[in-house]
Amino acid sequence: MTTLETTPSLLTDAEHALRAACDHLIGLRSPEGWWKGELQTNVSMDAEDLLLRQFLGIRTEEDTAEAARWIRSEQRADGTWANFHEGPAELSTTVEAYTALRLAGDPPDAEHMRAASQQVRAMGGIEASRVFTRVWLALFGEWSWRDLPVMPPEMIFLPSWFPLNVYDWACWARQTIVPLTVVTAYRPVRRLPFELPELRTGRAPHRAAGGGWEAVFGALDRALHRYERRPSRALRRAALRRAVDWVVARQEADGSWGGIQPPWVYSIIALHLSGYDLDHPVMRKAIGGLDRFTVRDEKGRRLEACQSPVWDTALAVNALLDAGTPADHPAVTGAADWLLREEVTRSGDWAVRRPGLPPGGWAFEFDNDGYPDIDDTAEVVLALRRLDRPGARPAIERGVRWMAGMASADGGFAAFDADNDRALCTKLPFCDFGAVIDPPSADVTAHVVEALAKERPSSPVLRRAVIWLLKAQEEDGSWFGRWGANHVYGTGAAVPALVAAGVRPGHPSVRRAVAWLERHQNDDGGWGEDLRSYRDPAWIGRGASTASQTAWALLALLAAGERSPAVERGVRWLVERQRPDGTWDEPYFTGTGFPGDFYINYHLYRLVFPISALGRYLRRDLELS
Repeated sequence: MTTLETTPSLLTDAEHALRAACDHLIGLRSPEGWWKGELQTNVSMDAEDLLLRQFLGIRTEEDTAEAARWIRSEQRADGTWANFHEGPAELSTTVEAYTALRLAGDPPDAEHMRAASQQVRAMGGIEASRVFTRVWLALFGEWSWRDLPVMPPEMIFLPSWFPLNVYDWACWARQTIVPLTVVTAYRPVRRLPFELPELRTGRAPHRAAGGGWEAVFGALDRALHRYERRPSRALRRAALRRAVDWVVARQEADGSWGGIQPPWVYSIIALHLSGYDLDHPVMRKAIGGLDRFTVRDEKGRRLEACQSPVWDTALAVNALLDAGTPADHPAVTGAADWLLREEVTRSGDWAVRRPGLPPGGWAFEFDNDGYPDIDDTAEVVLALRRLDRPGARPAIERGVRWMAGMASADGGFAAFDADNDRALCTKLPFCDFGAVIDPPSADVTAHVVEALAKERPSSPVLRRAVIWLLKAQEEDGSWFGRWGANHVYGTGAAVPALVAAGVRPGHPSVRRAVAWLERHQNDDGGWGEDLRSYRDPAWIGRGASTASQTAWALLALLAAGERSPAVERGVRWLVERQRPDGTWDEPYFTGTGFPGDFYINYHLYRLVFPISALGRYLRRDLELS
């Protein structure tokens, strides 16, 4: 452990920064007690929303104009769209954005449209786009259903022990795949008022070559195409009924499916094709619920792919408590009471793998009781246990019991399910975009370890999770971050968890992590990691400094007992870059949906994590003084 005398001026500056940040955070709290920052993604959400409304016949000129204004504002100078701030051009996102702008009336010979179509062709055209993009195009006759991989609705009948049954998929994937099997069985075509020849190259789509699983699933796909031409009518009718019933049973109270965009839009289309008219209560609730996820401002209209009030609120409570906010402060107690009302008390798909486990825990969204998640549950437990609120202790006990019961066989923890690690799902031709399984990850396991260290410090499940986490450390000393960018996030979660569980700060694993963080500190004193690190190892630990990532690194270093120049420089970075209103600018995306494919800018991350880091820094110096 390196020691350094902290300068009084830095302590004073950090105190002022912390006070301003806490004031800003408290000012963002809703009257009901929760916090929710915008969850910003890429423009494919907005393009697909317009295409959905076109397909259903409910697209309005006002919605179209506002969405188009936002999509145009996100176009890059070269004519393309990216999946994250300052990221590389993304073909499928550009195809979808271009199609939406054509729908909005932008002529193909306009300068920004010519630039986009030229880039699309240069990247391989529609033919090289992902399967989900070509599904959208097939809905409008711009791609042939025959040239898409087949996922038959009959898969709904596969028992839970059989490979490739719907419960082998991650919860977000199974809720997307099941309605898509209905859509692809009907193969609807509703023509757009234009065609898209300018996005084509004329080349055949790339097909995986070689042996192994690619060859096996290639043969399976060809067999399914033959079956699709003449399916068993009785079996197909039964499968469609079962799939539709499965979808309807999983609609949430807010009208969504899983509280996330992909299963939501495909479920609407599937039910519409299955005879549910737009006035049906299920459909009214589904379409109306999208308004709650819509953001409108001077830049236009955009759709959140998801919302994170439970996560944001738990993080905010923990941050304020880290900052020294009294436990009886109205903002803290009101948030805690709201969190208690959000406890999940019913079973869900997770029970397929854990049938004897009583329900408990918390979800990510306002209304997602079918899919509580382990990460949120750990963070809520960490928040509630620091407060003395009526009813908190029984809720904590239920949450800890459920969370501990969701350990996977190897001792690690995933986000939503246990033992959801059958990699066979990833080999299907249909799965060329996004994570489709939910195996244990270092960041989720770390959060669980931190919570169990407080609640069940001697439990076997904690010991196994600590062992899992130690084994998951990369050779360079970092940890991979599944749900945040990337090794900075994973390491920022793992080190505090291990120390909380009793691993000494001098342990070789902790020392290697500290060394990794110190090596990857930027010259300006902050930390950052570009999302390209998920595909290109050269970017691991490298990127523009951000407030959230600097805070993650500081949380790890502080937990390791560091009083080093790295810590002081990191704190100085936060202090010097704070805005006058108490928050920080952070255009960079530091959240991860699907590694390598889909990313998130959590607008509250730039505030809650720096508060926690500054609060723990100042508390440490107070304790050592």
